[in-house]
Amino acid sequence: MAKTNLIGLSKGDYKGAPTTLCQGCGHNSILSQIISACYEMDIAPEDLVKFSGIGCSSKAPTYMLERTFGFNSLHGRMPAIATGAMLGDTTLTGIAMSGDGDSVSIGMGQFKHIIRRNVPLAYIIANNGTYGLTKGQLSATSEAGLALKKQGINEFDAIDICIEAMASNATFVARSFAGDPKQVKTLIKAAMGHNGTAILDIISPCVTFNNQDSSRHSYAWGREHYSSLHDMTFIPARDEITIEDFEEGTSQDVTMHDGSIIRLKKLEKDYDPTDRMAAVQVLEEARAGNYLLTGLIYVDPDRPSLIDILNLTDTPLNRLTEKELRPGRETMQAINDAMF
Repeated sequence: MAKTNLIGLSKGDYKGAPTTLCQGCGHNSILSQIISACYEMDIAPEDLVKFSGIGCSSKAPTYMLERTFGFNSLHGRMPAIATGAMLGDTTLTGIAMSGDGDSVSIGMGQFKHIIRRNVPLAYIIANNGTYGLTKGQLSATSEAGLALKKQGINEFDAIDICIEAMASNATFVARSFAGDPKQVKTLIKAAMGHNGTAILDIISPCVTFNNQDSSRHSYAWGREHYSSLHDMTFIPARDEITIEDFEEGTSQDVTMHDGSIIRLKKLEKDYDPTDRMAAVQVLEEARAGNYLLTGLIYVDPDRPSLIDILNLTDTPLNRLTEKELRPGRETMQAINDAMF
C-alpha cells in the first residue's frame, strides 16, 4: 500500500495529468516539489486553489493537484483572477504558477499590484529567461548579451524579479534553483504559510531554447554560480549528489559527475531576512558578483494582508446569502443622501 500522510492521502492524490513539458525542463522539478510540499503539509487538495496565466509554466495546473479547483487565465492577467478568488473564499490556500514572460513582461502591471495589495498567495515564477511556449524569444529576464536560437543578441538589461518585488514592498521574497529540490520544497512550504503575497523566483532551465552554458538560466551556469543563504542539498540532472552540512559563512567545493567543481557558499548565520536594507544589499551584491543567491531573502510577517485590511467576515463571501450581501433600504438611502 502507498504511504499516506496524516489525513490519509497518498502522494498520488496530489498529482495531475502526465506532463507534456520537455524532458529535463526545470518546471517539472518545481511541479514535483509543489506536490510533495502539499502532501507533506497534510493539506486536502480540495482546500487548495491554483492559478496560472499563459506559457510553459502556466500549463502547471494540468500537471498537479487534479482534485483542486483551478483557473488558467489570460496572458499576464492571473493576479486579478487570483485576487478575486482569494477574496471570495478566504478559507482556501492559493498557489499561483507563472513565468517570467507572464509576470514581468505583459503582466508586470498586475504583478506589481497584487504585491501592493498583499493578497495571501504563494506566487511561484518559473523563470527560464525565454518564451519557451512560442519557440524561444527573448524575455524580460534574459540577460544582456544573451544570444538565443534565431533571436539574435539581447541588447537590454535583464529585470531582476526579486529586486522588483523588493521595490514593490513585497512581504516575502525568495529565490531558488530548480536543480535544488530540497530548497525549492522548503521555500514553497514557507510561501504557502505566509499571510500575504509570497514571491518565489525559481530559476528554471529551458533545455530546448535557453540552456547554453553561458546563459544565467542554464543548469551549467546555475551550478557554477550557486550561493545559498541557507542549508541545501544539491541534486544535478543525473544521479543525486548530496553534501554534508557545513558552517554558515563558509564555502564547500563539490565535484560533479563530469569532474567539474562548484563552490557553494552560505551567508553568515546572523543574516536577518526581516532586515529590508540587508535584503536589498545582498541582492545587489549577488548581481554585481555574478552569482546565484538563493534562499529566503526577505520576509515581513507583520504587515496585514488584503483580507486583514478589508476586515472581511469569518464566513467566506461566496457562502453568504443574498440577504446578508445586499444592503438594506435604509443603508442605500443613506448612501444616496450622502451624494447630495
